[in-house]
Order: sequence, then C-alpha cells, then structure tokens
Amino acid sequence: MAINNQQRKGTRMELYYRKTGNGFPLVIIHGLYGSSDNWISIARKLEQQYTVYMPDLRNHGRSPHAETHTYNDLANDIRTFFEQHNIKQATLIGHSMGGKAAMWFAARFPEKINRLIIADIAPQSYLTAENKQAFLHHIILQKMQEIDFSMVKSRKDADHFLSEKISETRIRRFLLKNVVKHQQTGKYHWQINVSVLYRHLKEIVNGVNQDWLKEFMPITAYPVTFIRGLSSNYISATAIRSIKTIYPNAQIIDIPDAGHWLHAEKPEEFVQAVIK
Repeated sequence: MAINNQQRKGTRMELYYRKTGNGFPLVIIHGLYGSSDNWISIARKLEQQYTVYMPDLRNHGRSPHAETHTYNDLANDIRTFFEQHNIKQATLIGHSMGGKAAMWFAARFPEKINRLIIADIAPQSYLTAENKQAFLHHIILQKMQEIDFSMVKSRKDADHFLSEKISETRIRRFLLKNVVKHQQTGKYHWQINVSVLYRHLKEIVNGVNQDWLKEFMPITAYPVTFIRGLSSNYISATAIRSIKTIYPNAQIIDIPDAGHWLHAEKPEEFVQAVIK
C-alpha cells in the first residue's frame, strides 16, 4: 500500500495493520501522530497470550488518507477492521486519541468488546482553560504544516525547523518518526495527513466527553480499566470523577514516574497493568 494512498470517496477504509501472536484477539489503537510501529515492543510482550492486532488509523502510518477525521469515522473504521478480520469480540486498548476512539466504538458496539483498556486519556474535553493539550497540538500541527520539505535533506533538517516552536526533544523525536522519504523521488514528506488533522483538531481534543456518552450511561456491559501515568496531566482528579460517572465499575491503575507515553516510558509496568 502506498504511504500517501488517498482513500476514494464512498469506499470502505482498509487500514494497514500488523499482527502477531496466538490467542484471544487484542486490538491496539494508537494515538495522535502515532502508528502501529509504536506498539510492536508491547505486542511482543503480549503475543503469547493474545492475537495482537495493531492497525494504523486513517491519516496515520501506512493507512490511507481521507478528507475527514472524526470519531465517527474512526469508530466505523474500527468496526470495518473487525469485520474484515472476522473478529467477533476483542479486548480493545486505546491510547490518547485512540483511547477516545476506543471508548466511542465500545459505546456504539458493546457486543464487540470483551474488555476495554484506556491508556492516559479521559472521556472529557481538553479545550478547557486548565488543559494545555489543545494549545500544544495547535502549535505542533501548525509548525508541521509550515515545514518546506524542498529544503529538507535529512530528518535533522526537519528537527531544526520543529525546534523553532517545539522545545521538548522527546516530542520532536516522536513527530520525526512520521518523516519519510519517497521511494521514487527521494524527497522527504510527512507520512501523516497533517492538514486534515489540523482541520479536525477541535473534535480530536474535545470529542467523546460525558455529553457524548450520556445516552449510553451508565456503561457496565464490559469491564473498563484506565491506566494513568502519574507524571501526566491527562487524567486529573476531576477526570476520574467523570470516569466513575460514566463507567461506575471502572478500575484505575496508576504507573508512577510515567508520562503520557506511558507504554514507551514504562513498558513492563504497562504490560503488567494490561494483564492485571
């Protein structure tokens, strides 16, 4: 599948994916700017107990690009993925934006869910004044769009452009995984669909909140676990109250000294939380 394959209007999304292991299906949904690549090491730790599927979401990784990127889109893409791979029911893990997509899919299609595991995101809006995530993503996507790839001869050049607005090295390194070289032209470009993600950023950070899930509450049809990095600010005390309102039986597992990318920072602890 071509890296920048454009989805034809009216066709069903066929997501690129990786698969490993044997056992009950476990589907991992990555976050914003992520891909299946980010989860290979976690999948290897789980492959003896599960058949692990790692799709690239639309507008990410090697999956097709599309003109829209809503949570309805993502939930329908996940449903199509289940159908295409004959997955009757699965444990579903979602991180960040992928966690919101997983919550929305599970609410709409509860019969497909054995267990729901959400990594460092809450069913709330991140547009409020106390949350800085929306502003950060606005800066990131704006700077990503401004890069003139005709001037980029290496990932180091791209890193230099990003560093003008994004000071944190860890974030830049994560973003730079999306810089790829075209096989025919040899030119660098973004693998993710930056312009569409920027256009849909408000829904990405605001969507799948308590108002969205109101018609499904209380959600008790399947076990729900939230795994929180204690060095992250994505799941606050206020967010936990919201989680307990929506999912009264939800379990919260904390990982000390882990930030938002807790699966990369503390992989052993994350896997143990999943198994638990």
